Amino acid sequence: MDKKMHKAVLFLDRDGIIVIEDQIDTFERIIYIPGVFGALARIRKEGDFYFAMVSNQDGVGTPSFPQDDFDKPQERILKTLQGEGITFDDVHVDFSLPADFCPGRKPEIGMLEKYRSGEYDLANSVVIGDRQTDVRLAYNLGCKAIWFVPSSQKDELEEDLRETCILVSDNWPDIASFLLQDPKARARTAQVIRNTKETEISLAVNLDGTGEGEVHTHIPFFDHMLDQVLRHSGLDIKLQAHGDLVVDEHHTVEDVALALGQAVREALGEKRGISRYGFELLTMDDVLAEVALDFSGRPSLLWEAPLHREYVGTFPTEMIEHFFKSFSDAAQCNLAMKVTEGNVHHQIEALFKAFSRALKRAVHKYPFSDALPSTKGVL
Repeated sequence: MDKKMHKAVLFLDRDGIIVIEDQIDTFERIIYIPGVFGALARIRKEGDFYFAMVSNQDGVGTPSFPQDDFDKPQERILKTLQGEGITFDDVHVDFSLPADFCPGRKPEIGMLEKYRSGEYDLANSVVIGDRQTDVRLAYNLGCKAIWFVPSSQKDELEEDLRETCILVSDNWPDIASFLLQDPKARARTAQVIRNTKETEISLAVNLDGTGEGEVHTHIPFFDHMLDQVLRHSGLDIKLQAHGDLVVDEHHTVEDVALALGQAVREALGEKRGISRYGFELLTMDDVLAEVALDFSGRPSLLWEAPLHREYVGTFPTEMIEHFFKSFSDAAQCNLAMKVTEGNVHHQIEALFKAFSRALKRAVHKYPFSDALPSTKGVL
């Protein structure tokens, strides 16, 4: 049997993912996308993909874009990639214009019919491109797609393409780790269910999120503060909490903090490759908040926050310190928090915002690092 039969294919666009988007008709216009050499070389070496370049090159062969002006830079690009250990098994280029409605022009699949012969594993094949037409090409072929744009644009993807698109990223090292199922790039997620006689907590966390989710504790001011965590930490958080509020807020606030700390600790896993430390200095109107955080494995809270009101609205301000102490205990982290005197609402909100931004820094994962950030060899 041909060794290439039933192989997954990596369909790679050219302009916008390998070289910058442009009419590349001279050598001077060849500018490579950062990270592409190392990532594609790694995928080629460690993966088992059939590499196919698939590109639309509008109007090649016309007076404004002579064939020779395309061929020479294209040959240079392929030779440069080859020198980096990146070879292509096949190259497919369509030269038509959009107005030609050519069946070989992406996202149509006319020039890719050979891949539908049954000799290739389309179900596990992937198209990588910087346009939604590339994702549409994957949809039409019956494979998956990686949309090469900033992850913040994922909501712009057309609704019927969302199941086809398995990743939205313009970071080549992350894409390589994703495709190779790098254990260092495992999903850093956790779910905690905490049910007691006093509360019922359901919480899910993704440390590598984009600040999406929702929080519901039935305590309006507390929800407002947790919204700050969601927005400023970059974590995805889904929280539903039901507590004995007929008694008071204490059990709900405490158990939410314990669940959040536990979820972060579990999502961090062995803590390999993380920053470990986070710090934020944040001003809000009349107050200045300082927060430092260390996922040391040793819980401790240093608290310097003169909150001179007993309540903000109906929320007891004594629960703010208790929230962070409970988080520190469950997350097993050192947490130092300080805020200047001023409006108490501003003090509390500044502390939550600074905490969230420090948390974001501390859980940051360095690509390809498997180092434990401790000379002791354990955290």
